[in-house]
Amino acid sequence: MNRPTLTHGDPWFEDGNIILVPREETTSSEPSKSEKPPIGFRVHKGVLSRHSEVLRDMFELLQPDAMYDNDDEATRYEGCQVVTMYDIPIELSNLVKALYDGVTFNNRSVDDFFHLAGILRLSTKYFITHLRIQAIKYLTQTWSYDLKGHDDMLDLAIRTPQLSYSPDPSSPPKKLSYPYVHPIHVLNLARTTDVRIVVPSALYFLSLYPLADLVRADHPKLQVVHPSKPSSSLQPSDLLNYTLMFQRRIDVILDFVNTVVGQRASSPTCTNGTGKVCTRNFQRLSTRLASSWVVRTGPFNFIGQAMTQVSQDVESFCPACRDSFAIDVGAYREKFWEELPALCGLPAWHVMKKEELS
Repeated sequence: MNRPTLTHGDPWFEDGNIILVPREETTSSEPSKSEKPPIGFRVHKGVLSRHSEVLRDMFELLQPDAMYDNDDEATRYEGCQVVTMYDIPIELSNLVKALYDGVTFNNRSVDDFFHLAGILRLSTKYFITHLRIQAIKYLTQTWSYDLKGHDDMLDLAIRTPQLSYSPDPSSPPKKLSYPYVHPIHVLNLARTTDVRIVVPSALYFLSLYPLADLVRADHPKLQVVHPSKPSSSLQPSDLLNYTLMFQRRIDVILDFVNTVVGQRASSPTCTNGTGKVCTRNFQRLSTRLASSWVVRTGPFNFIGQAMTQVSQDVESFCPACRDSFAIDVGAYREKFWEELPALCGLPAWHVMKKEELS
């Protein structure tokens, strides 16, 4: 029997005592490829076992002197036990390096999201709690659980220039806007890793896309190529959530325009004549707002812009009416934000935060 050969992957420690060999599932429909030596990661059994009881139990179940068998389940290479891991090679590499060196997440490109996705996926699979929580916390910096985080992300998205991305070197590059990843990828990653706290935010942003666009799946962010990319399809189980979020988003815009602004009376302490001037100007604002939104308008940003417009319009509104409008409309935004988890069939924000970020 010929001794199997391995390509040294990263990491490869010469004093390591176990070699992990990732093997991805393949289908018969894939074209045949020339056989290449598999990639191996030579690491220390004790280091990995320290971080994951799942890996520790896996290593203990394998016989230390097992020889090469037909299933490739265990063998020895350069004196080390070889373990087949059914994981994507780049994800396994990143996970092991994170266990040795720690991990730093970024949001500079779409590849940064896929790096996080791989860490989150495998830390969930192997019950590596500290890496899982670290990945979830970073994910919530963009797909927030509070309204301030949402507003900060929108502000950053407006100020951040687009990046060029080319899934195919032969095709012209496409522009990806911040945060570079499509919300459907975030949603599907959350579903496969049981991370509920980012689902409402992801579904909210997903509701800004018409369903026909999602079905076509031709958005540049959905066409990126990466082995860690989650599914680009809206799952049937989330179609209802998407529909409810889409309808509620439109209802909030209409209610804000027609009721909150259109039927607003001046403040009891209005200093603009008898109060009729401010009341009339709120009605005029309602008319302008009614013609300024489209199907893809986000109500949080839309309402926030109306708040800013009123607060800066010192000629149309008195100080008392400006202040009371800011207070009431701010509370209106907060109330809608607090509704998002329930629209997705999830518990309140503070419950998910305690369960998933503790």
